[in-house]
Formats: sequence, C-alpha cells, structure tokens
Amino acid sequence: MTIGARVFKTGVAVALALWIGELIGLGSPLLAAITAIFTIQPSIYRSWMQIVDQLQSNVIGAAIAIGAYWMFGSSPITVGLVCIVVILLCLKLKIGDTIGLTLVTVVVIMEARSQGWPTALDRLGGLSLGIASAFVVNVAIAPPRHRGRFMAQAREAQELLSRLLRTSVSNELKENVFREEQEKLQDRIKKLQDYYHLFAEERVWLRKSRAKRKRVLVVYKEMLVALQRGESLVEAVEEQYWAVKSEASWNRDADDHLEALSGYHEQLFWKWEGKLKPGAHAAAPAPDEVVRLTETIMTSADTDAVTRSRLLVITSSMFAYEDRLRRLDRLMVRCLEREGAEGAEEEEETEGTEETKADSATR
Repeated sequence: MTIGARVFKTGVAVALALWIGELIGLGSPLLAAITAIFTIQPSIYRSWMQIVDQLQSNVIGAAIAIGAYWMFGSSPITVGLVCIVVILLCLKLKIGDTIGLTLVTVVVIMEARSQGWPTALDRLGGLSLGIASAFVVNVAIAPPRHRGRFMAQAREAQELLSRLLRTSVSNELKENVFREEQEKLQDRIKKLQDYYHLFAEERVWLRKSRAKRKRVLVVYKEMLVALQRGESLVEAVEEQYWAVKSEASWNRDADDHLEALSGYHEQLFWKWEGKLKPGAHAAAPAPDEVVRLTETIMTSADTDAVTRSRLLVITSSMFAYEDRLRRLDRLMVRCLEREGAEGAEEEEETEGTEETKADSATR
C-alpha cells in the first residue's frame, strides 16, 4: 500500500485548518477541517475553480439562510425547505459540485443564528478557512504533475495493448488471463482520459510555454485516440475472428500485420522518449498490407458471406488503428522538429549574449 500525494495533502490540509483555527480562536475548528477534506482537488486549476464556485455558492447560501431565518425562523421544516431551494439554485447556476458544502453553510448559519451573530460568523469563518487551507496545501506541497502521470499510464496501456494484439490471433494466452489483461487495458485508458483532461485544464502563463504545451496536448490526444483504436481492434478480433473459420494463410498474414502494428506503436513511444538513434524512424508496416488482407477476403472463393463480413470488421479496425498510428507519427515528427528549432534558437541567443558580455568586458 502506498500513500499518494493527494492522500498526504488531505491530511496536511486538515492539520493546517485545525491548527490555524485554534490559533485564531475559532469556536468550531472542526468545521474547517471537514471543509478542507472535501475541497482538496486533483489539480491546481480545479482547486482554484473550487474556491470560486464555493465562495459564490456559500455567499448565496448564507444570504438565503439569513433571510429565511429572519422571515420564518429556524424550525426543522424551514431548514429543509431552504436546503431544497439552495440545491435547485446551485443546479440552475451549474455549480452542483458545491452543493454539499453549501448545504452545510445553510444548516450551520440557520442553527447558529439562534445563538447570535458572533456564532454564525464563527461558523462561516471556519468554512472559509477550510477552503483556503486546502488550496494553499494543494499549491505549495507536491503540485500535481499530470504530464508525467499521463506518459507513465500511456506506456503501461501500450504494453498491455501490444501483448493482447500479439496473442489475439495466435491464441497463446489462457482465456481468463486474456480477459483480465483486456479489463486492465480498458481501466488504463479510462485513467488516461482523466489524466489528459487534468493536464489540459492546467494554465500556463508564458506565451512560449503555452505554444509548446498546445503541441504536446495535440500529441497526447492522438496517443489516447490511438490506444482507443487499438483496444477496439482487440475487441473486434475477440468477437469476430473466433466466430468463424478463416484460411490458414490469411490467419498468418493477419497475425504478422498485428505484430507489425504493435512494433510500430512501441517504436513511436521510443521516438517520443528520445530513445531512437538520430535519423532513425519508427518501422511503419507496408501501407497496402491491410488492403491486401481485405482483397484476399473478397476474392476468396471458399469464404462465405458471413465469414467475409466478420473478417472485414477486423480489417476495418486494423485500418483505423494503423491510420491513427501514422497520424501520431507525423504529429510527433512536427512537434519534435519544432522543439529542436526552438532549442537551437535559444542556444544562438545565449551564445550572442555571452559574446556581447565578453566584448564589453574587453573594452
């Protein structure tokens, strides 16, 4: 069992909220700690948006709670009706994620107003302290590094996909093992989608860094789509290939092509990680191989219509996967070339600055 950064930061945020609450003399530091637990987010951007939404919803909730208290009191029925109104209002404003803490604010204020304004303000201060503590901890302690997580998850997904593709036709894995690996791949791709969205949400302020990040995002998006197409190919082979009997020669050619696609995908990761030698290119399969496999199916006299239809589903999935890999290859080349050009420009600027300093020192 490992303690992740978010788990650790939640504990730190709770401790910080309790400590500051006791330091400034809050009557309810426990409320600040509870708020901090629900406010920790997986990214800095989401933490900031959480603060904005929470402030907005808490102000609305507090205003409604105070108004309802003055008009109707704080009976259980009144509190329940006010909660219903606040929920509907939050949904209308599209800040549904803040409903939980907003309802806490409503209940706390309406219950505390019977004890006077100081108690109500104390409870509201506890809520604000919890939100602020969670944001500070999320920014200051181990800020999320979604780019590294994305690449690690993508690498694992590619390795799983490669293993499944290479054994899908040859049928070397046990059926239960194949199913487990397929479920792992689907789970990795889902997590990969989450990491991509978290990385895409982060804000970059420098113009040059923004441009570079946009190029990386385009490549990452294509990595994700390529893995999804590969997973669809695994499903197509699993559902269609074993439902019919095809020619042995076609089986060998299909197995060889799946092997080539797996190797191509793996080498694209090597290219992106800088593991290929300078001038080396990822070994793409022959561009007309899928066409040849399709023509073999269509021209075979021994293949009935049902078998032909099922095998065509497989070749179309092969084409979709290969097309995405080739597109990913082109995007990687453009991105890496652009980064290389920018690196050369920076080196020239650095050398020019050093020469200017040397001339000034000589004079």
